[in-house]
Amino acid sequence: MSLPQPTMRCLTPDDPAYPQRLKQIPDSPEQLYVIGDLPRDDLPSVAIVGARLCDHYGRNQALYFGRELAAHGIQIISGMAAGIDGTSQRGALEAKGRTFAVLGCGADVCYPQGNRDLYELLTTQGGILSELPPGSPPERWHFPRRNRIISGLADIVLVIEARQKSGSLITVDCALDQGKSVFAVPGRIDDHLSDGCNRLIYQGAGIAYGPEAILDEFDRKEETLPMDADHNRAIRRLKSKEKRVLTDSTLSQTAKQVYSALSFSDETSLDTLLNKTNLPISQVSAALIQLIMRGAVAEVLPDFYIRESRF
Repeated sequence: MSLPQPTMRCLTPDDPAYPQRLKQIPDSPEQLYVIGDLPRDDLPSVAIVGARLCDHYGRNQALYFGRELAAHGIQIISGMAAGIDGTSQRGALEAKGRTFAVLGCGADVCYPQGNRDLYELLTTQGGILSELPPGSPPERWHFPRRNRIISGLADIVLVIEARQKSGSLITVDCALDQGKSVFAVPGRIDDHLSDGCNRLIYQGAGIAYGPEAILDEFDRKEETLPMDADHNRAIRRLKSKEKRVLTDSTLSQTAKQVYSALSFSDETSLDTLLNKTNLPISQVSAALIQLIMRGAVAEVLPDFYIRESRF
């Protein structure tokens, strides 16, 4: 028994469902064919791109960044290509996050065929997008045009392993033209697969020393918004910070328990912490020191503590 084919729809810029991010870039697609979902306009998005013929280091980093960023509620945009692109999207799916592929062929054409399983997952657990009509083959000249849509759907473009002459750098050029932030994962200076990334960093791209570099960039973007710009986005930012602390493997379980008893908005006394956690004062004090040194908690008055919102 064959499974039903997923439904494809076509959007134009005057359609209310057409992504707002794409309306804001030069040369917006005149039509967008979609299978599955679309990226949400109100959630942060990162495009992850890189080498098709990546090595073990690049593959591990793509999986790690895709998984960790998606776990923090960030949408992952890529091209479903072999190597870095597809691997980052697999990482996002592992975290049960949202990820979307922009293809250089028709949305109903799976390319590369080696990513058939990923394609099928994205039709139900994310989305497949293309500006090309159904049935369009993956011609070489389609991909540079496709890259402007990948960067256009993202707030930040992250490059993982790219040679000096790489298709990923076309996406970077598109991102810069669109006013997007660019980050690159550094590599060894004798590794030609990282030549493009290292040069991007030299030219001023952000250093993606870990997913927290991207998360911090989103925090800075949020902090430049007017106070009343979007209350829900501010709430999401604080929840993201809370999750980062509670999943930080460098913090003790006692520190996480103490952190859970604190608030972003109201200071909590040491006596209240002792009552809430039911822990001895020596353990609570040690946990507070660890949290303060980590930058997750601040002592606003002697023996009064609050979660650090800028952490």
